[in-house]
Amino acid sequence: MDRGQAMESLFGAPRALIGVVHLAALPGTPHGGLAVAEIAARAVADARAYHAAGFDALILENMHDCPYLKGSVGPEIVAAMTLAGSEVRRAVPLPLGVQVLAAANTEALAVAHAIGAGFVRVEGFVFAHVADEGVIESSAGALLRYRKAIGAAGVRVFADIKKKHSAHAITADVDLAETARAAEFFGADAVIVTGVATGRETDPADVAAARAAAGIPVLVGSGITAANLARYDAADGLIVGSSAKLDGAWSNPVDEARARALSRNFKSRRSSL
Repeated sequence: MDRGQAMESLFGAPRALIGVVHLAALPGTPHGGLAVAEIAARAVADARAYHAAGFDALILENMHDCPYLKGSVGPEIVAAMTLAGSEVRRAVPLPLGVQVLAAANTEALAVAHAIGAGFVRVEGFVFAHVADEGVIESSAGALLRYRKAIGAAGVRVFADIKKKHSAHAITADVDLAETARAAEFFGADAVIVTGVATGRETDPADVAAARAAAGIPVLVGSGITAANLARYDAADGLIVGSSAKLDGAWSNPVDEARARALSRNFKSRRSSL
């Protein structure tokens, strides 16, 4: 199927606006302390705000767990995210994704499969980079075998390429377009292009390069605002966190007025395209 059909089959539209639900710090993490039930309740509140604003989908992320472990997390994180995700699924009828930082990709897939989520956002799918947590190496082979083993073929893999918060000197001779091609060849269902950090604008030229290189959907993963989203008409999806939150800070709850402005502008662009 083509990009539009792939997006339509998951999100019900050829282009999708996806809101990030940043879970409160989970059990055992440095800033943790809330009961899991309270974490889930806060996630549901944000999910409902995105839904009311007209977003097409949601993605759960454990960003408050900083500093992150590299490549894996404990069963307490998987359990808490599964409970929170189940509550969100029960409360809001939107497609759902899961990301577990940093590059805890098999755990994200396990959570997604358990709660009936449609996709995971993964790091380090192809090649390697140096992240805040250290060296992250390619996970595609192990991840897709794990997906097969647990019967989670319906969970799609959206892979970050040239990921934010990372140095890419060790792959400086492999450009973003070639990375997108490699991700497609290795079985990614979509690729995600970002700026250099959370909330920082993605270069529209990078989106265009990834789109020209690969036949799978290309999503923007950082820096989207109500004012700049028209710059990303080449993207098949926009993942939005910071600019939909109170004061534009990712760590705050969803600001429904901000979220509505994003949704309104996105749907206007989508209908014109």
